[in-house]
Amino acid sequence: MLNLKNTKEAAMKGVFFLSACFSIIALLLIILFIFANGVPFIAEYGFFDFIFGMDWAPTNNVPLYGIFPMIIGSIYVTLGAAIVGVPIGILTAVFMAEFCPPILYKVLKPATNLMAAIPSIVYGFFALRVFTPFIRENIGGNGYSVLTASVLLGIMILPTVIGLSESALRAIPKTYYTGSVALGATHERSVFRVLLPAAKSGIFSSVILGIGRAIGETMAVVLIAGNQAIIPDNLLSGVRTLTTNIVIEMAYATGQHREALIATAVVLFGFILLINSIFLYFKNKEAS
Repeated sequence: MLNLKNTKEAAMKGVFFLSACFSIIALLLIILFIFANGVPFIAEYGFFDFIFGMDWAPTNNVPLYGIFPMIIGSIYVTLGAAIVGVPIGILTAVFMAEFCPPILYKVLKPATNLMAAIPSIVYGFFALRVFTPFIRENIGGNGYSVLTASVLLGIMILPTVIGLSESALRAIPKTYYTGSVALGATHERSVFRVLLPAAKSGIFSSVILGIGRAIGETMAVVLIAGNQAIIPDNLLSGVRTLTTNIVIEMAYATGQHREALIATAVVLFGFILLINSIFLYFKNKEAS
């Protein structure tokens, strides 16, 4: 009986190891494909001309492949999504973990989980029919703007921020809370001065993942951002992000144009890696 148990454990360890190896290999193959096809184009076209070029005109007689407006557009939309989604998500998680009545929690928790299951194209269509005309009629512009995309992405990252932040709060030992109350602190003060700082690491991770989703979102942004390859001068200007630039033109791109789009994916990969590295640096700095 013991040998059978050991055999099962060894078999499951092998399955888990193969699964981990498969994930790593898949990631390496993706990186290899992107860099093998994108880096040579960047080297040929010129790093600074590609990164800091202001014009994207692949159909010109002399094609131009400057992606700086798309980089700025991605930064604007991502920051906007973080400003909208992160505070709402964290406060919602605090409410669900420490203030929510059980009856309401039974409705609210499945609702936030359901938000994560809604396809991004559905979010985009909803924003196209609701947010775009609302902003056009009440704020200004044509509705296809940085503001619209930021609000939509802020909503889309809520399930990630709420779910992980709530888990981080619930993982804190109850002794933290009971000790604070025993010293005379109120429930609210114990939550915001003791539990929330103690869960800072987990909440920080939820913010990183939420921002990662905002950076990589494509289909919803295509519908409501305006897709103008210019540097937006205000929140009501149209914008094109790195991801939307790839998805809009990849279907018909060939030759150098296709290589430029793959090179855009290289920049996007580096962009995400840089942001995550900065966040992890500050997280580790706080931990130490």
